[in-house]
Amino acid sequence: MAETNLKAQVIFATITGNNEAVADNIISILEERNVQVKKSEISQTEPEELADYDLAFLVPYTYDEGSLPDEGLDYFDDLADVELPGLTYGIAGSGDTFYEGYYCLALDKFDNQMKKTGAKRVADLVRINLYPSPKDKERLVSLVDETIAATKK
Repeated sequence: MAETNLKAQVIFATITGNNEAVADNIISILEERNVQVKKSEISQTEPEELADYDLAFLVPYTYDEGSLPDEGLDYFDDLADVELPGLTYGIAGSGDTFYEGYYCLALDKFDNQMKKTGAKRVADLVRINLYPSPKDKERLVSLVDETIAATKK
């Protein structure tokens, strides 16, 4: 496949390892598409870094009854102060359907926060119950491909 010259950052938060597996799946797909990619744990990352990338994928987990990851609270808050009009992003993450009305709620919260930056999302949020299944991996391929297609100039 041809070089895309696109750069992506995949930012994740995980307790159980499920979200790191989601992030690793996204990274593998990006690498197959010849996109340069940087993997970042959310507590070790600043939102301003996103200005250096064409694509971003946020992979937060939802804790308890719709709570954001504790280690991602500063990142979430700091996103409100960043302008990213040239960025295309996607959001995926795991949750537990046991929590019904709160299932993967952090994805929606991060999506709303990212919209404030001026970045654009073109693909649906990918909600994964616990660990990513083969069907979830297919949905991640769609997420990545749609986001790449919208980013190419």
